[in-house]
Amino acid sequence: MIAEAGLAALWLAAAMAGLQLLLAANVVYSAREEMVRAIRPVAIAQGFLVALAMLCLILVFAKSDMSVKLVVENSHSAKPMLYKLAGAWGNHEGSMLLWVTILGIAGAAVAVFERRLDQRTLSATIGAQALIAVGFYAFLLIASNPFARVFPAPADGEGLNPLLQDPGLAFHPPTLYIGYVGISVAFSFAVGALVTREVGPAFARAMRPWVLGAWVFLTLGITAGSYWAYYELGWGGWWFWDPVENASLMPWLAATALLHSVSVLATRDGLRAWTIMLAVVAFSMSMIGTFLVRSGILTSVHAFAVDPERGAFILALLAIYIGGALALFAMRVGTVRQGNVFAPLSREGALVVNNLLLSVILGIVLIGTLYPIVAAGFGVHLSVGKPFFDKTTGPIALGLVVFMAAGPLLRWRRDQANALLKRMTWPVAGFGVALIVLVPFAWGIGVLPLAGLALAAGLAVASIAPLWGRNLRRTPLFTWGMVIAHLGIAVSLAGMASDSAFTKETLVVARIGEPHAVGPYWVRLKGLRPVIGPNWSAIAADLSVTRGEGGAPFILSPQARYFSDPPTSTNESAIATRLDGQLYTVLGQPDPSGGYQLRLWWKPFVTFIWLGGAMVALGGMLSLIGRVRRGRVRVVEDYYA
Repeated sequence: MIAEAGLAALWLAAAMAGLQLLLAANVVYSAREEMVRAIRPVAIAQGFLVALAMLCLILVFAKSDMSVKLVVENSHSAKPMLYKLAGAWGNHEGSMLLWVTILGIAGAAVAVFERRLDQRTLSATIGAQALIAVGFYAFLLIASNPFARVFPAPADGEGLNPLLQDPGLAFHPPTLYIGYVGISVAFSFAVGALVTREVGPAFARAMRPWVLGAWVFLTLGITAGSYWAYYELGWGGWWFWDPVENASLMPWLAATALLHSVSVLATRDGLRAWTIMLAVVAFSMSMIGTFLVRSGILTSVHAFAVDPERGAFILALLAIYIGGALALFAMRVGTVRQGNVFAPLSREGALVVNNLLLSVILGIVLIGTLYPIVAAGFGVHLSVGKPFFDKTTGPIALGLVVFMAAGPLLRWRRDQANALLKRMTWPVAGFGVALIVLVPFAWGIGVLPLAGLALAAGLAVASIAPLWGRNLRRTPLFTWGMVIAHLGIAVSLAGMASDSAFTKETLVVARIGEPHAVGPYWVRLKGLRPVIGPNWSAIAADLSVTRGEGGAPFILSPQARYFSDPPTSTNESAIATRLDGQLYTVLGQPDPSGGYQLRLWWKPFVTFIWLGGAMVALGGMLSLIGRVRRGRVRVVEDYYA
């Protein structure tokens, strides 16, 4: 009955989305008061019903209901409860339902909380959100029913991909989906403003919290996903330029450009057309990512579906939504008035350059991701990997860091070159000192890592420069957010450059008692022992580790695991984290000579990569809270004015 209740809730939610769309169209073209009053409750009802459907799916997974086909294919009664619950969205149908659930809840939140836009623009926005939802409800109900039954019900399920049986599955997909859906809300605001020709600061102020929220969750999702892949896959890397990784990076790049553009429109009434276009591009990247992981054209732990028909369905939705939005933009761009003008040497000018560089990186990643797929369609098989992306995006990203350092030190509207040079004295000094220190001691690490480390130092100094001379207790929260986010980029850049420049790797056949050196550590295999888990068995290697010859020993125990449902072998890395880096160990296969393969990495300051990502997300969250607080104060002031 739970499955039937979930399916019924899903059908009702789809009906509510259709009704929401009709009401919104009526409000936009007739402005009837009763329709205005009805649209908000309908949007809330849709959000409630789709959330109920998602809850029903989680319950059938928690109960291991083997009469539901999705549970049979993606769960097993012996799995720990956490993975049973997370397994609800660890597959194509469940993840799609989660996507639509967040979409419905976001639409309801817009209906409940948004009070600054006029009724026609708000209704057009809610209508655009309903139009997106209708397409995805149709996709779920026609091609991807998560509540389909199987008869007769098997005794047990086939299990979940062991690589997904990790606490990361409980957090990584939901945070990414919230980010994707937040971008869809920004897209809906853009469409709504185009429909009613109300592209201006009011629309930007309404859209900005959603862009900020989406950007924060995308940052968290990408950061968490990077660390999850780093420790779970046992390959010692943090970013592989996998097409599905790129699918999450592209919306983040577009959302970063949109975030800065919408801030200029909200506060300085500039970049109107640019803001609309970026909202469309950001959602396009989100849709392309959805298409890549569900079309069956990629083989990856992230790829949920292998059915080209489903991919064709999503491709059709992408064409309708993005093609329609671009057509609307082409028809209405003549009505988008020019905003306030600004000099090239100004904060707005630096933001425009930043956005252009972000767009260039986005274009390179998009081409590098899609080119092998398109070529395969013509029978040409090739791969575009890390060397291409590093060499093409690396120098542009470092140029971006230069403008990121200068931007917050520039005046709005117009500035003077001499004044800017004076303000840049300390950041340039930070860059110079880092370069002087690094060149003698780290000569030969490569141009990009050297430039990355030096620029990270300069950016770190520039990031805190906006706080100089301020009363820190009276500094607005969103200013703190900007400072922490930019400082996070500097920290993350330092971690990436350090990992690229100083990582040491050792691959050995380890025998009991033999010492092996990697970086400042000595590693000895003490012994091997069997380990039994809830739904797996393993061989664990106990490694005695010392820092230098005389350091205090400690134990690391990497494992080679075997899962029976489904039959899969995995490596469980063991990592020692210290202030200056991580020692990363992986147990491989037994060797005919009687030893075991052992891979060891010493990765100096690699943790800075994820620490910086967390700081960027924290900065975004502080900015969001600061902006929302200021918005509420303005609403109250306007009410009593």
